[in-house]
Amino acid sequence: MSAVARKVDDATREAAGDGLHAEMRGVTRVYPGGIHALAATDLRLRRGEFYSVIGPSGCGKSTLLDVLSGLSKPTGGEVLFEGRPLDGRVPEGVGVVFQEDASFAWLNVADNITFGLRRNGVDAAEIARRLDHALRLMGLVDFATAYPAQLSGGMRQRVCIARTLVMQPRMILLDEPFGALDAQTRLVMGDELLKVWRATGATVLLITHALDEAAMLSDRIGVMSARPGHIIEELETNWPRERDSRIAADPAFGAITARLWTLLREESLKTLQQSKPSQGKPS
Repeated sequence: MSAVARKVDDATREAAGDGLHAEMRGVTRVYPGGIHALAATDLRLRRGEFYSVIGPSGCGKSTLLDVLSGLSKPTGGEVLFEGRPLDGRVPEGVGVVFQEDASFAWLNVADNITFGLRRNGVDAAEIARRLDHALRLMGLVDFATAYPAQLSGGMRQRVCIARTLVMQPRMILLDEPFGALDAQTRLVMGDELLKVWRATGATVLLITHALDEAAMLSDRIGVMSARPGHIIEELETNWPRERDSRIAADPAFGAITARLWTLLREESLKTLQQSKPSQGKPS
C-alpha cells in the first residue's frame, strides 16, 4: 500500500471511531456580556493518549475543558465523545478533576473516594473492590481512615483523583490539578498520574500552566492562542509509554520545553496587550 493510500485508510478508520476518542469541531464559546472565550477550535483526542493543553492566562483553557466534558454548551460547533454528540451533560465514561480541593472535610479518605459509587447504588462488594484498587494505585492504603484536614495538599489531590478513578472513566479531564502544589510535589504527582494513565488505559487531557509538566507527561501538547483561544500548534513528544519524571534529563526534553516557551511567550505578550487600557488622546 502506498504512503498516500495508507494515510487515507488511517483517516477513514479514525473517522469511523477506530482510534479517535473525542473531538471538537469548530467549537466557539461566547459568554454573556460578549466575552469571546473560544474561537473556532478543532481538537482530536486519540484513544488512550495523554494530551496536555497550555496557553496564556485567560486564553480559554478551562472553557475548552468545560465544553469537552459537557459541563458547558458550545456557542457554535460540535463536540463528540466516542462518536456521539454531547447533549448538555457530562456523558457516562468521562471523569473530571479540578484544581480546587473537592474533598469532603467530614468524610474520611475511604468514604470520600466511594461517595459517587454509594450515590449510584453500587453494591458493597464492588465498592470494596474498587476502593482497594484505588487506594493501592494512589498510594493511600495507610490513609484510608484519615480525614482531609490531616493530609497534605498533594495527598488530598490523590483522594480527588481516586474518587474519579473508582467511577472507571474511559476519558479523564484534569484542570490544573497540581497548580497549587510546589514544584517538587508536582513532579511526584506527575509520576503518579502517569502510573494511573498506564494502569487504566484511559484517554487523559490535562490543562496546565507548567511547561515542564506538559513536556514530561504528554504524548501530544496543544498550544492555545491568546483569547479568543484556539489550538495554534500541536507538538508530538515521541516519549515511550513507560516514562516518569527522569525523562527531564533527556536532551529532547529541553528542546520541547524551549519550543513551548517560544510559542507561549508570543501569545502571552498578546494577552498583555489586550489587558492594557486604550491610550486615547486627551480632550
